[in-house]
Amino acid sequence: MISRIAPRDLGVACAALALAMDQGSKLLLLYVFHFIDMGPGDHVSVLPFFNLVMVWNPGVSYGLFPARGPVGTALIAVFSTAAVIGLGWWLWRAERKVLAAGLGLVIGGAIGNLVDRLIYTRVADFFHFYVRGYDWYVFNIADCAIALGVAALLYDAMLRPGPQTGETNG
Repeated sequence: MISRIAPRDLGVACAALALAMDQGSKLLLLYVFHFIDMGPGDHVSVLPFFNLVMVWNPGVSYGLFPARGPVGTALIAVFSTAAVIGLGWWLWRAERKVLAAGLGLVIGGAIGNLVDRLIYTRVADFFHFYVRGYDWYVFNIADCAIALGVAALLYDAMLRPGPQTGETNG
């Protein structure tokens, strides 16, 4: 079945799936399980190495470049929108399925976090993994989609055939 789907269609499906899973999980945790009411330090222990927490991220990855007020939020939103448009153009022209799937995941994740930024002025993060005193940053499904998408893009770049050995450019 997947062998008959066009790369562009696969990418769009990956973007839609990533966006739906991200926004669905956020709606569930924020409003059904009332994480929106959680205070700093509150958490739900799920496994010995995994908690659900409520962290509002005003910046981009790892909290870098935190938005300071409406202007900062608008700048991050404009940058995110421009990135989605550029990646969408690349997806439209993609001819390989791994490339298209990777672009779709990045686009879906970026739109998921952009929706948060437009609604809440910051991004909702929930998932916290830790092991023996080491912990990872708190993230959401959009962040996972972006990371998997970037991994797919790197994988595609490594598999892409390059110039044959001994060829010259002249």
